Amino acid sequence: MKELGAKHVVVLSSEDLVAETDAITGGDGARLVFDPVAGPFVTRLAEAASPRGVLFIYGNLSGVETPFPTGAAIREGLTLRGYTLFEIVTDAGRLADAVESVMVGLRDGLLRPVIAKVFHFDEIVEAHRYLESNRQIGKIVVTVP
Repeated sequence: MKELGAKHVVVLSSEDLVAETDAITGGDGARLVFDPVAGPFVTRLAEAASPRGVLFIYGNLSGVETPFPTGAAIREGLTLRGYTLFEIVTDAGRLADAVESVMVGLRDGLLRPVIAKVFHFDEIVEAHRYLESNRQIGKIVVTVP
């Protein structure tokens, strides 16, 4: 992750998220938290957030119900927000702004896509299996003849 540009990395299997976040932020907590997994770990994410922090949940990879972290939400004045891409892609103005932002980022080198693996269109089944394996770091590209 650091090789790809992350300033800090917390390895959840061996480090405590809240303690590490406090160490990184000088005890302030994370102002913005993005979570594509949801599920029970949302409680720990809420505890790592700053006062008046915002926790964006934009997926449910855990596949299980997500508890509302009532204690942290009240104590810290957190905002929990669900997000869907359709908020952007169904609004022509917001979509144009988003596309422009991405194009500028690519042009200026601020955004550098990471390609995990390239498949030919006739390998679409293998590409999908690779995607489902969750082994990739980066994007999976399928070329169309």
